Amino acid sequence: MLFQIMLRQMIREGTLRLITAKGQNFIFGNGSPPHATIKLHRRSLEWTLPLNPQLNVAEAYMDGLLTIEEGSLRDFLQIVMVNLRRLESLPLYQWINRLLLRSQRLKQFNPLKRARRNVVYHYDLSGQLYNIFLDSDRQYSCAYFTSPHVGLEQAQLDKKRHIAAKLYLNRPGLKVLDVGSGWGGLGLYLAQESNCLVKGVTLSAEQYKISQRRVRAAGVDKTCSFELRDYRQETGPYDRIVSVGMFEHVGKKNYDEFFAKIRDLLTDDGVCLLHTIGTLDIGTPINPFMRKHIFPGADLPSLSEVTQAVERAGLFTTDIEILRLHYAETLRLWNERFQTRRKEAAALYDERFCRKWEFYLIGCEMSFRYGRLAVFQIQLTKRLATLPITRDYIHEWEDLSRSLPPLVQARRGMSA
Repeated sequence: MLFQIMLRQMIREGTLRLITAKGQNFIFGNGSPPHATIKLHRRSLEWTLPLNPQLNVAEAYMDGLLTIEEGSLRDFLQIVMVNLRRLESLPLYQWINRLLLRSQRLKQFNPLKRARRNVVYHYDLSGQLYNIFLDSDRQYSCAYFTSPHVGLEQAQLDKKRHIAAKLYLNRPGLKVLDVGSGWGGLGLYLAQESNCLVKGVTLSAEQYKISQRRVRAAGVDKTCSFELRDYRQETGPYDRIVSVGMFEHVGKKNYDEFFAKIRDLLTDDGVCLLHTIGTLDIGTPINPFMRKHIFPGADLPSLSEVTQAVERAGLFTTDIEILRLHYAETLRLWNERFQTRRKEAAALYDERFCRKWEFYLIGCEMSFRYGRLAVFQIQLTKRLATLPITRDYIHEWEDLSRSLPPLVQARRGMSA
């Protein structure tokens, strides 16, 4: 069967046992851990799974047609990821990869209505779902782990602090735009920590409502506000612009439009900090399962694609940091929380949704841990002399922030 042939060519590290729908057993790998056993519950899967394995395997698991008999889904996906490069070298997979790239380029048209529809699909899910696995501030992006033993709450606070430091908030009253402001946590943090005038924009009605509620509860409505609108509708100018976890939804064809808008919105001495997932190589399509079932319309940039678009916009790249493995740890902790409260998620949706969500969280963790994904933090300016000539100001801001009494801790950590 085709699936057996593919696994035999692919799996060299770890140990994977396959049980077919007819009850046949096949073992692949070198006998080393991790160990996992999968079972197919429909004979046709032996031929359909290899035709687009990154999508079809995930959907078979979602539908209960592929089950984990021994080990865990995490073990299975770890085996897949550490052996993925061999799969990518197979002629069939290379042909599928080329088709996916062409298909995704055709789908990168991103007018306002489509952008809003794509955001609603994921971010307007039940707020109770996000309460299950996110931190109390609902930071739905890569946390920043200053040590391996830091918990999720502290790592997400440290992420906000790290971003704020790179924005160079050197005077009160700076006008800050948060592009893709989520549930408002970063905007509230910036307004409370540095006396900035913060405006966040989002396309998610649910995120907007919660952000508005949090502003009123925190009593910062004079310095922090949120609007339900597309960043392209903004007029500016802004002294600082920050965007966390939004650029993945822009689409490669629209990078020039994005950075041209950032340039036009920034003051001459302005600073922008872009925080985005990216690929550590070029020409790789986003995982088709992720694009179809989790983040429709999403696309991941390579670093070269970002920097070239920045150059075309006439902006200067003044700092780049690659956060390696930070997102893997974030996703691991999200999944642990999700599994602890899985019954609540099933009550909100159903068991199929839970299987989809765990495949998403664990699959992404393995991609960041063993694959080619990382997080880029890219700092941009319009003038070379805008920032100090060393990076000391970043560490000094973080050290000062840590040493101050937690005057706004209760408001900052407030749950939605």
